[in-house]
Formats: sequence, C-alpha cells, structure tokens
Amino acid sequence: MDQFSRTQLLFGPEAMDVLAKSRVAVFGIGGVGGYAVEALVRSGVGYLDLIDDDRVCLTNLNRQLHATRKTVGAYKVDCALERILEINPNCQVNTYKTFFMPDTKDQFDFSAFDYVIDAIDTVTGKLALVEEARAAGVPIISAMGAGNKLDPTAFRVADIYETSICPLARVMRRECKKRGIPHLKVVYSTEPPTRPLEDPSISCRQHCICPPGTRKCTVRRDIPGSTAFVPSVAGLILAGEVVKDLTARSVIPT
Repeated sequence: MDQFSRTQLLFGPEAMDVLAKSRVAVFGIGGVGGYAVEALVRSGVGYLDLIDDDRVCLTNLNRQLHATRKTVGAYKVDCALERILEINPNCQVNTYKTFFMPDTKDQFDFSAFDYVIDAIDTVTGKLALVEEARAAGVPIISAMGAGNKLDPTAFRVADIYETSICPLARVMRRECKKRGIPHLKVVYSTEPPTRPLEDPSISCRQHCICPPGTRKCTVRRDIPGSTAFVPSVAGLILAGEVVKDLTARSVIPT
C-alpha cells in the first residue's frame, strides 16, 4: 500500500511505473500551470521541471494554487517545489527562474523530457516551445486563453486547427500554419471572452503591486480578469491529457 494506491486501482501497476519514470516539463506555473503541476505530482509523475521567473503577487491569490499571504513575493517555482515535496518527497524536481523565450531556449534539453506542458501566455514563447518540442520529438500540449472567462465547462481538447472562438488560438493557428507545424494538441475554451471592467480604482496600471524585481504585469497590452474556477480547470485538463498519453499503452482496459 502506498500513497498512489487509489490511482493504481484505475491505471494498474504498469502505468504507475511509467508515470514514476516519466519526466514532464511545465513551462509557466501560474493559474493554469500550477494546477497542472499539482495533478501531475498527485498522479505519481516522478520527475518534474518547473520553468517560471515570476514571483507571487497579491493579485495571484484569487486563482493560483501556491499563492497565499505567506508566499507573496516568493518565487513561484520555489513555492511549487516546497508543495511538491510535501506531497511526494521522492519526486525529483528541477526549477528554473527563467522567462522562456527564443533567447532562453538553449537552457533546456528538450530531448530529456517525456512530455511538455505549455502554460505560458506569450505567443512568441509558445511558438518557440512548440518548435523545440517538435524538433526533439517530444509531445507537447498547449493551453490557450483562460483569462476573461467565466465558464469552466467550456474547455475542450483539440488540435489547434480545429479550434474556434478563442482569440489566442486564432493567433496560434495562423502562426503555426506559417511555420509548417501540422499539429498541436491544445486545451481551449469555446466561451467568448468577457470584456473586463475598466475600473481605475483597482487597475494594476494605476496601482501596481507587483513584488520588486519582477516582470511587471503592466507591460501587457491588456490585463485580463480571472477567477478561481476557470484556470484551475484548464490546468487539470492539461495534466489529465499528459497522464493519459503517457500511460496509453499500459492502462487497464475498461
């Protein structure tokens, strides 16, 4: 009997062994990626690489798993590492305080990963991730937009060329086509984005509270609204797809 025995009842011992030996890289561990990491470690994935240069901000408390009053100002990867080891002290974790972009991609050996989760929110970075994973022959799944959404039941898993409605997916479709990328598995929402209120009294642009030394959220063209129950669902779906794909050949048939 061990901590993963309930999972093994559904997946079987061979699949659990696959998960224990698998190495998954999660790029971006905010509202979406943080929940993906949580589900992966609780599923028995034995090796994790966490990539994010951001620190916990007070405005993260409404949706990010590792954000508490105690962790405000701390690096997200450090908070995630501590939580992972409290859940499974045998999990091997590498952390990178890095903002992934084309100019930082050489820090990573993509061939060492069994799967890549893209939970970052810059198109340039996402495309670089897809191209690096593809070149290394490593499966990747990408999160599309989760900001300005209210319906957690609207998420779907699809190829990027089968998506609709999501503005980020629209841009990714166009850019993937330009680069000759034939397929990309994504999690996207069919819900039209809600336009956030323009309220100067709570605007980050006028009242920025990002911790010192961080990449300010005000550099964005738009600062999206968010909830506790939408990004989390996207993250859990990402993790579920990774676990399903990694164990596809060894799961007990139903």
